[in-house]
Formats: sequence, C-alpha cells, structure tokens
Amino acid sequence: MKEKLAAQLYTVREEMKKDFSGTFRALKKMGWSAVQLSALPAELTPQDVHQTLKENQFKVAGMHVSLDRLVNDLPNVLQEADLYETKDIVCPYLGQEYQNAKGYQQVRAMLNSIAREASGYRISYHNHDFEFKTEIDGKNGLEYLLDPVPGNDVLAEIDVYWVKKAGYDPLAFIAPYAQRMPIIHLKDMTDDSREAFAEINTGKIDFLPILRWGEDNGVEWYAVEQDQCDVSGLHSLSISFEQLHKLIESKVV
Repeated sequence: MKEKLAAQLYTVREEMKKDFSGTFRALKKMGWSAVQLSALPAELTPQDVHQTLKENQFKVAGMHVSLDRLVNDLPNVLQEADLYETKDIVCPYLGQEYQNAKGYQQVRAMLNSIAREASGYRISYHNHDFEFKTEIDGKNGLEYLLDPVPGNDVLAEIDVYWVKKAGYDPLAFIAPYAQRMPIIHLKDMTDDSREAFAEINTGKIDFLPILRWGEDNGVEWYAVEQDQCDVSGLHSLSISFEQLHKLIESKVV
C-alpha cells in the first residue's frame, strides 16, 4: 500500500516556485514514490516537468486541470497526460459562476462530454465544501455531479477534510463511490474550534477505516494535500508521510 501514497504538489507550491527540481529531490529523499501534479510554475514546459519526474523516478497520480483548459484545450491536456503516463485528469475547482443549480447541471454535462471525447482517460472532480451548499433534485451539488448512475461518467476524487468541514462523516460519504474513485485526497482537521488543516493522524479524522475502505473499493492512489501549513509544505508532507506509514505498518490496514 505504501507505493500508493502520492504527494499533492499544491502543498509545496511556494517551494516549487523557488526551486522546482530541489523540491522534487526533497520529496524523493523523503520517500514518496508518486506525486499528483498541480500548481506547477507557469514558466515550466511539460517537457521540463517530464524530465524532472523522470530524474526522480516519480509516478504520476493524476493531474489537476482547470475546467477552462478541459473545455478549451483538451487535445494538449491529453498530450500532457500521455507524457506524464497518467490516465487520471481531475477538475479541481469551480468558479462562483458555476456554484448554483444551473451551474452544476452545466458542469456535469461538460465533464461527461469531455469524458466521452477523452475515451481511455478518467475524468474526476475534486471537491471543497461549497458544493454542499446547493441542492439539485434532492441532492447537494457534489452528490449531483458524482451521482453513480449509468450515463454519468464523472468519477470522484473526494477530499475527506472538506467533507468533514461540510458536516458529513467522510467514511459514510464515500461509500457510494466504490469502484468510482481511483484517487482520494487525504488531509486532517485540527481537533479544536478552528477546524483548520492538519497533517494526517494529528487531528479529528479517523483514517484507518478510510484506508481500509479504499483498499476494498478500488482506490489506486492516496494523494496527501494540505492547502495551508503551519510549517513548510515539505515538513507538513513529511509528517503526513510518517503517520501514514505508521498506520500501514500497524498491520491493521
């Protein structure tokens, strides 16, 4: 299972701006075998990124791609996915213009159209907590986008922190997405009134049942992300990496 852990690069976006190659080397030294691509410095070409991945022997646990690029630049997105040797393409966010009932209907239609055009790739959606604030046909916005019914090809990339932030139990919420969630996002929540971002196994989310569920239900990558860190992004990832290894080595996963 350890080989399924991936560092989400949004966590180290500031470090990458200062020293892209050095950040990758630090992650490799830490022990990560995979990364999820996000927040890459704008001046880098896909070939630059590919070379750095190759130098560090990193596998790619999917790539986060804006909805605008998915709609208007899909051929190049697919070329990059091939270059990075990944089939997972994730829409990571929606602008405010889509955060309403009509918007979610439009996005679901667009992502399904993209999934059909990008046959052979997997199109997923990554949540925050704002999706839970809109109701469509008796479901919240996220449930509507990911509805596991025939004809809906949008897969899940559930972020357990944001599910918890919205007031839901992460384990119960992910249950409908068995075999429909190749990647799950892991981050913890501080066990205080702030409910802030926290490193894995240092807060209030119980990760053991989530990891067990993932192993039984088709999760291929566990991407560790922290949007904001009290320490450096690299140090934050090192804490989460160590804690996940302790859980895995405890033989209870």
